[in-house]
Amino acid sequence: MPEPRRSGGHRLLSRRTVLASAAVGLSTALTPALSACSAASGGTSGGVTLRFSWWGNDDRAARTEQAVRLFEKEHPGVKVQTSNADFTSYLQKLATQAAGGGLPDVVQLDYRQISQYAGSKAILPLGDAIDDGTIRTSELDAGLLRTGSYRDRQYALPMGRGITGYAYDSALYKKAGIPTPRPSWTWEEWAEDNRRIAGLRLRSPDGRPVTGANDGGGNEDVFEDWLRSRGGQLYASQTRLGFTEDDLTGFWTFFDTLRRQGAVAAARDTAQANSTETSPMGRGLAAADFTWDAPFPGYTALLGDGTHFAPVPTTDGHAGAYFKPSMLVGVGAHTAHPKEAAQLVDFLVNDLRAGDVLGFTRSTPPNRTVADRVAKTLEGPELEIYQYAVKMEKYGLSAPPTAPPRGDLAIKTAFGREYQRVMFGLATPRQAARELIDEANRELRS
Repeated sequence: MPEPRRSGGHRLLSRRTVLASAAVGLSTALTPALSACSAASGGTSGGVTLRFSWWGNDDRAARTEQAVRLFEKEHPGVKVQTSNADFTSYLQKLATQAAGGGLPDVVQLDYRQISQYAGSKAILPLGDAIDDGTIRTSELDAGLLRTGSYRDRQYALPMGRGITGYAYDSALYKKAGIPTPRPSWTWEEWAEDNRRIAGLRLRSPDGRPVTGANDGGGNEDVFEDWLRSRGGQLYASQTRLGFTEDDLTGFWTFFDTLRRQGAVAAARDTAQANSTETSPMGRGLAAADFTWDAPFPGYTALLGDGTHFAPVPTTDGHAGAYFKPSMLVGVGAHTAHPKEAAQLVDFLVNDLRAGDVLGFTRSTPPNRTVADRVAKTLEGPELEIYQYAVKMEKYGLSAPPTAPPRGDLAIKTAFGREYQRVMFGLATPRQAARELIDEANRELRS
C-alpha cells in the first residue's frame, strides 16, 4: 500500500529500540529450507551475499538496517546488502529488475504486486520452506497469511498488518459539534459531518474555505471499503471485476456531490496532493484525510497531537475496512541462495529481537507474540493506532481477499485518472465509470 510521503524522518531508534535485547534469546535455530533448491544454495561457510530491498522512510530504514545486522551476527558467513527508496521510485526500480530477471534475493512487496510477480515467476513459492520449518507461520493469522498467496500457493509473508482510517482534527470536530467517530458511524453521517465543518465558514492559512475532508473519489482503497461495506468486492476472481457500473457510478456521484457542495476538498487541491504536506489536510484546507494506520504518526508530527485516527464509515453498521498486509516479503526467483533468503524472511517476521528493533515501522507486526510484546512499549500516535486495530478487531471485520489480479496496478492508475475527469467536469460519474470498467476488463483479459 502506498504511504504518503513527508519531509524529514521519524525519531531514530528511540523509545522502542530493544527491550532487554541481551536477555532475550533468539528464536529456535533456523532449520535448512527449500530442499528442492538446497544444492544451489550451498553452505554459509564459504560466504554468502544476499540483496534485500524495501521502501520506507528514514526511521524504517535505520531500524531495518539494525535488524539485518542482528541477522548477520546470528548467521556468520552471510552478508546482506540493503537498499531502499520511496514507494514510487521503488516500484519503478522493481519493475525494471523483474523485467531483467534480477529481483533481489529478498524483496519487500506491495499487496498489489503478489499476483504480478508470482504469475510471472519472478518470486519463489515458499511452500517447501514453510513445510520444513525454515519459515514459521504458526503465529500468523491465517487470513492475513493468505494475502501472500497466488493460485493457492504461498509466495510471500506479511511484514505488517495494516488497516485504513481517517486522520482528523479533533478540535475542528469539536467546534462543529461532531462527537468522536464510532466504529459504526455511517457514510451518510460522515457526509453530514463534512457539511457541518464546511458550514463553520473557517478559513485556511491562505484564506480559502476549510472543508470537511479530502476528496476520496479517486482513491481505489476508499472505493473498496465502500464496496465491502455494501457486501461487494473489487474482484470476483483473477480475471473478473466484482462490481458493476452502477456501483461505481453511485460512489463517484456521492463524492462529486459533496465536492460541489464544498463539503470535501476542491478539485485542484485533490489533484495537487502527492504527500501529507501537500494534501488538503496538510495545507489546512480540510479537517480529515483518508489514510492507513502506518503513516498516521506523520500527520501528528505535522499537525500536532490534536490529530486522531477515526474508523472508515460503514453502511448500516457493516464495516468495509479489513486488515490488509501493509507490505509483504518474498524471495527472488533467481536467487543463488534460497536457503539463506528464506532464513532472512523468517527472521524479519518471527524473531523476537528483530521485532523489538523493527517495532511498528511497518504497522502491527504480523506475528502475534511479537505484536503483543512490542505493544507494551508504544506511546502517542503509535499506541493510538494499535488500540484502534484492537477496537476494530473486536467490532468485527470480514476476512481479507487474496491478492488482487495482475492488472490491478494499471486499474488503480486508471481509477484515479477517470475520477479526475469527473472532478474537472470532463465526464459525468456514469460516463467515467463506464470507461473505467471497459479499461479494467481489457486489463484483466490481457
